[in-house]
Amino acid sequence: MTRLSVNINKVALLRNSRGSNLPNLVQVAIDCEAFGAQGITIHPRPDQRHIRYDDVSALKQVVTTEFNIEGNPTREFLDLVLANAPHQCTLVPDAPDQLTSDAGWNTLRDGARLREVCDELHRNGIRVSVFVDPVPEMVEGAKAAGADRIEFYTGPFAHDFGKNPALAVQPYTEAARVANQVGIGINAGHDLNLDNLKYFQDHCPQLLEVSIGHALISDALYYGLSNTIRMYLRQLEAK
Repeated sequence: MTRLSVNINKVALLRNSRGSNLPNLVQVAIDCEAFGAQGITIHPRPDQRHIRYDDVSALKQVVTTEFNIEGNPTREFLDLVLANAPHQCTLVPDAPDQLTSDAGWNTLRDGARLREVCDELHRNGIRVSVFVDPVPEMVEGAKAAGADRIEFYTGPFAHDFGKNPALAVQPYTEAARVANQVGIGINAGHDLNLDNLKYFQDHCPQLLEVSIGHALISDALYYGLSNTIRMYLRQLEAK
């Protein structure tokens, strides 16, 4: 079964917009787990526009499922990760002023740097996932750099899904087969939603985990958080 990790960045964004503690991010994380989420994902950025650095330690104390911290491996970010020892760290090559992550690593060009980071995280018992586009060479480069998993950037799939689902998912199916051949685990995330999630899972062999935030929190405005998490879980469980 593919595991569902709920990205709570948008909850923090809503909280920060009023400068108070409403909604309570820690309580939302606790509730997401109680409602069935199998992981909590956060992506602290340098401007702290959603997840703040002081949120990380607070969440570390309460998350009982998988805790996944995403981000660009600057020294400041790595120190934050090492101080809070999540189960998984997902390395994402986003610029400080980037609105959202929109491309994967060039694991061939950046392989030496990624190897250094993977080694440091592994020495501290942290599993490493590397954000990549669905390109076989990038998958192989992530494996060569020492990553335990890749996370497919699924934005292009989501964008093209409505026009031609089979064509949209084809690069991911092919890259997933390469990942399975070289022995690296597969995660995925970005714009996966209730419409396209099941199709993606069906065509991405051995998909271990999806990290979903924006769509899930948006759906929760209509369906409620508890019901929405169950709806996403049903997509992943359906045969």
